[in-house]
Amino acid sequence: MGGTLVITGGSRGIGAAVARMAGERGYAVCINYRVNGRAAADVVRAITERGGRALAVQGDVVKEADVIRLFDEAEGKLGPITGLVNNAGIVGKASRVADVPIETLREVFDINILGAFLAAREAVRRMSTARGGRGGAIVNLSSMAAFLGSPGEFVHYAASKGAIETLTIGLSREVAREGIRVNAVAPGLIDTEIHASSGLPDRLKQMGPMVPIGREGSAEEVAEAIMWLLSDAASYVVGTSVRVSGGR
Repeated sequence: MGGTLVITGGSRGIGAAVARMAGERGYAVCINYRVNGRAAADVVRAITERGGRALAVQGDVVKEADVIRLFDEAEGKLGPITGLVNNAGIVGKASRVADVPIETLREVFDINILGAFLAAREAVRRMSTARGGRGGAIVNLSSMAAFLGSPGEFVHYAASKGAIETLTIGLSREVAREGIRVNAVAPGLIDTEIHASSGLPDRLKQMGPMVPIGREGSAEEVAEAIMWLLSDAASYVVGTSVRVSGGR
């Protein structure tokens, strides 16, 4: 497909894996980051050193002005937007519902839900054929937590990803005839730093053997599913959530 791809939270983990893969496959890539400018610069360099085009834009997906600027810069410097990977998100500290602080709830819901809505809105404004765009694809990052509930650990995170599942269904039906396909991926237990940030650094070691396939997944394995959903090979796939979970 090619074109310009915006990836929120693209400096690490799954977002960075998608950025590198997309650069190799002919996309011009704009990655968004909130604080880790060095990691974002490393991803951009990895793409440009292989002859690709890439750009990093600092911004907070919770702030409307930052999201608008992200898309404006991507479009102005790389060309018309043809894809969005709605990846920015946090887990928050592990907690039972009875003990979760209001600050955690606000941060998780703001970044995971509000941020995803704002990015999706801006992508639609630019890609919709009803608004003069050339069409494209949106892939939202959900989670198996949305289906499993994550009791005793991350119900707050699971609830935010349940909202992403609903966003995916509703938006996909809203814009399908405007040339935009909207889908989601729901990763399971994936080897990224998100587990340590939640306060459970040994979670992969403890839970990996319990996954039906017998191991945790990699960011690159999730990225492959995302790249397929972005591509013309998935031209008749709309409103679907692809589980990348090793059977979990």
